[in-house]
Amino acid sequence: MSDAEHVRFIGGAAPASAVWRQVMAVAGSWSLQGFGFFSVVDKASGRWVGRLGPWFPYGWPAAEVGWSILPSEAGKGFVTEGSAAAVDWAFRHLGWTDVIHVIDPDNVPSQKVAQRLGSTNRGRTQLPTPFQDAVVDAWGQSRDQWTENRKRFDWLDEVTVRAS
Repeated sequence: MSDAEHVRFIGGAAPASAVWRQVMAVAGSWSLQGFGFFSVVDKASGRWVGRLGPWFPYGWPAAEVGWSILPSEAGKGFVTEGSAAAVDWAFRHLGWTDVIHVIDPDNVPSQKVAQRLGSTNRGRTQLPTPFQDAVVDAWGQSRDQWTENRKRFDWLDEVTVRAS
């Protein structure tokens, strides 16, 4: 969260004290809502490479599956494959009927991930304070749309999402 270029689309660089509060918010989401971001771990090295998953903080425009990956790991499939598993988990295990991805209009790589998942741009949305000035679009799809789009990811039936 200290690499300004990498995190410009997710709130910008932050000091360690603010990052600590963000980490606590994710842990709190699991405790209070029963879901939150998953850690993405490279199986070959055991290295933490990012986070992704269901997210629905107070005042958010809708239930979201979001993602953030280390720049060094971009293009390796972690985000698309992990987000497909997270969307599937949100629909199947959380009972969600719709999912969005909040994406800055300039964040083309995330737009491409959303498209690969089968989501479409639903237009501008408003985030709560302190993010109310962020210009973002809500990309998304319904559970019925996911039922069709899920066929692109035939390996999902073999995946176990561990929420622990």
